[in-house]
Formats: sequence, structure tokens, C-alpha cells
Amino acid sequence: MSRVHIREFASKRGQCEAASLLGMTQGGLSKAIRIGRDIYVTAHADGSFSAEEVRPFPSQSIAKKSAA
Repeated sequence: MSRVHIREFASKRGQCEAASLLGMTQGGLSKAIRIGRDIYVTAHADGSFSAEEVRPFPSQSIAKKSAA
């Protein structure tokens, strides 16, 4: 198993193929990369791929709490 950032995964495979392998649209992948989401893709031994996003806990920002 290997783990890489989604930006590197998409640059090696192309956004269309990368999105297809992850079961998402190319537009969704492009937006995730553009806004800088911290997503890592894991390649499994059977040839499949999965992705996980790393987020702080709690995930709400301080600005959102202040506005409420």
C-alpha cells in the first residue's frame, strides 16, 4: 500500500482517470485540489484506490463559531 496526496495522484494519472478511479467527477476532483483540501489517496494491493481527508477536530473554524 502506498499513500500520496491527491494533487500528486491526479498529476501522475490525469484528473479524468484519477476521478474515475476514486468514483467521483473530474470537476469535484479539480475543486478539491484548487481549494487545497488535505486529501490522501491510498493504493491497495488489489489495485483499488481509496481516499481520506485529514481535518482538524472539531472541523468548524473559529470564524464560523464567532458568526453564530
